[in-house]
Amino acid sequence: MSTSMSVTKSYTNRLKSDVKCMLENFEGIVKLCKTEDDQTQISKATRSELIAFEMEVRAANIVRAGESLLKLVSDMKQYLILNDFPSVNEAIAQNSKLFRTKQVECDRKLTSLVDDMSTELYELEEEYYTSNYK
Repeated sequence: MSTSMSVTKSYTNRLKSDVKCMLENFEGIVKLCKTEDDQTQISKATRSELIAFEMEVRAANIVRAGESLLKLVSDMKQYLILNDFPSVNEAIAQNSKLFRTKQVECDRKLTSLVDDMSTELYELEEEYYTSNYK
């Protein structure tokens, strides 16, 4: 169970980290969009270029975090599929029960066939020994 807990903790940490990254970058983009009339020594064109560049970087970070979340979902699905032992055990138990039933049925049919053949062979043997043509 320790492995399961550590995997779950790892998934939780990855989820929190990616969501935090997306939120911080989104807030950063919103802050950059606000127009401010502050007097700086950077020209308006240069400032616009810097803002555009920072927005692109933040947007790329959001995309990366989104892709990381998609990978996390994929990893979680794979983990659940591979470690879904109760349903695997249930399927194995159902198949075992089905095969045991089939085995009992086949054994019963074979026993019946053996009995029928032995009866027929016994009758043939009796007929042979009592026949006038031997």
